[in-house]
Amino acid sequence: MSTYMPKASEIERKWYVIDAAGKPMGKVAVEAANLLRGKNKPTFAPHADCGDHVIIINCEKAVLTGKKLEQKMYYHHTGYIGNLKEVKYKTLMAAKPEFAMTKAVKGMLPANTLGRTALTRLRVVKGAEHPHAAQKPEVWEF
Repeated sequence: MSTYMPKASEIERKWYVIDAAGKPMGKVAVEAANLLRGKNKPTFAPHADCGDHVIIINCEKAVLTGKKLEQKMYYHHTGYIGNLKEVKYKTLMAAKPEFAMTKAVKGMLPANTLGRTALTRLRVVKGAEHPHAAQKPEVWEF
């Protein structure tokens, strides 16, 4: 018996909706990353791009457990000398919850072309309504 090798033409991509309301951000990000990579499929191969499309709704209602809301920081550098910026997650979640969720999912994907391609299939929405109803997404429960 030989190992199954998925071909790009054989891959079927589904659409899933994950509701982040009241759930820990990390748990939602793990589920999204697994769906984006296709790890839920029996035809998964780590070298092939066989993942699905994921829509995360209600990301502003996601919960950070423990003291992360007060203590966790987001750092970025502007490129100028001495300009390392830091923002608390409390401020980040109030201003840009979509960015915080996208960053969490991005950190759980591989740091190569497969991960970057998978991230293009992620859609993060602040509220409960999303503009992708035409794709008939299924609700993903975990």
